[in-house]
Amino acid sequence: MQNSPSVPFKRGVVQPVYCIKTGWSLLREQYWLFVAMTFVGFLLGSLVPFGIILGPMMCGLYMALFRRRREEFVEFGILFKGFDYFGESVVATLIHYVPMVAIIIPFYIVLYGGMFFIMPRQGGGEPDPSTLFAWLAALGVLGLVMMVLIMLLSVIFMFSYPLIVDRKLSGIEAVKLSAKAALANFWPMFGLLLLNGLMGVAGLLLCYVGLFLVLPVSFAAIAMAYEQVFGLGEGQGPILPPPPPTFT
Repeated sequence: MQNSPSVPFKRGVVQPVYCIKTGWSLLREQYWLFVAMTFVGFLLGSLVPFGIILGPMMCGLYMALFRRRREEFVEFGILFKGFDYFGESVVATLIHYVPMVAIIIPFYIVLYGGMFFIMPRQGGGEPDPSTLFAWLAALGVLGLVMMVLIMLLSVIFMFSYPLIVDRKLSGIEAVKLSAKAALANFWPMFGLLLLNGLMGVAGLLLCYVGLFLVLPVSFAAIAMAYEQVFGLGEGQGPILPPPPPTFT
């Protein structure tokens, strides 16, 4: 594995709208293939807790995106090539998930704790208005803090999987370098995160299924942002389709 200092990155170069436009151009000719890869990747990734399988699926998806960018052959099976980076991707995923769980837990403690102690029990009358207001205010503040911290984490980890597959970094190295590069491009990356979020909301409005129609574009946009910050490493050579059968 390489050490993260050997992988230089640029500062302040990410252009969110450009990333989305070029991401769509990248996918356009094989759009439905990437929709299928994204759907299967998330479906399989949801079967195992803590994103253990989601990490390799994300690596496979970024491998396909980078191969597409290099104008190399892309097929559905490349999604499962992400398991070549199983250990590294699991480490990166767990580093991402652990602080996220730590951020979410206090919110749910206050939510359910307040519901248990403040909401009236059978025959207990109405709750005290001042206590109820204080509980709702605490929920609002905690919810806002939780949302900000989760968005910050999402920005910091955005380049982790691309670095694993493109620069062959270990999970820890990829997370550390992703954090440095993302913070050096924080506001443009935050803008890209917001645009991707808006596309995701639009997809959710289409009976949830629409989310999988916009997710490939979001990941392609992140791949384009990665290229702006790090450049694209050398490929491993084309993965050619199997030869046609011969009959004798």
